[in-house]
Amino acid sequence: MDERGLDRDGTIAREGALDRVPAAFVPVVDAARAHIAATFGRTRLHSAYLYGSVPRGTAIPGVSDLDLQLALHDEPTEADRADAGTIEAALDRAFPQIDGVGILLAGTRVLLSDIERHDGGFFIACLCTPLLGPDLAEELPRYRPTALLARATNGDLAQVLPRWRTKAAEATGEADRRTLSRLVGRRIVRTGFTLIMPRWGGWTSDLDQSAELCGRYYPERAEQMRVAAAAGRAPSPDPGVLGMLIHDLGPWLAAEYTAVHGEKAPRP
Repeated sequence: MDERGLDRDGTIAREGALDRVPAAFVPVVDAARAHIAATFGRTRLHSAYLYGSVPRGTAIPGVSDLDLQLALHDEPTEADRADAGTIEAALDRAFPQIDGVGILLAGTRVLLSDIERHDGGFFIACLCTPLLGPDLAEELPRYRPTALLARATNGDLAQVLPRWRTKAAEATGEADRRTLSRLVGRRIVRTGFTLIMPRWGGWTSDLDQSAELCGRYYPERAEQMRVAAAAGRAPSPDPGVLGMLIHDLGPWLAAEYTAVHGEKAPRP
């Protein structure tokens, strides 16, 4: 992998690996593997993956969360979601070095479908680290930092903003605002990066680097991007920060994204 996150052939390199997991998080990953295998078994589970700071080797004990993606043989059911929630709660209780656990569920048919080829498929192939089962990346293409990838991954920000505004209005305390601030900050920075990704010609998931790169191309928004990155790492309960992200930076970014890359194709 070069400094722009690319392999020698110019395709985006897979960014994580099990041997990069920090020592403090190895017991967490081992427990996650065991819980998933025992709960879902081979009849429901095709494969499981880590993503985020833990497999990238940048996780901070007591600050970082644990992110997992499960690929199921069939489409997820309410029972599947309930079982995933039980695993999330068990791991979060058992390991103080993680600040929350998130498990995403998807069926293999959807992940390998044409409409998800540059979204869910890209996520599995480049941003996820295999934990259990056969690797779906072997059935997916190699990806390059193109406008098509940008549009398919983050071209729906305009559709997300109204939901964020509703959640912000319904937030009743600091805990709610922190949770939303983290979600919004991360998504906005990642969208800001993919906005400029084809021009920069590489890939990164690092929030600070993403914000800095976006700021090079849009210096008038550089400081706001830095605030968004900070909120994504250490969520702020300040309603002013959340308001700036949702009512100022977010709408500008959504409009600029559509102008540059077009809108993401709607899901059926």
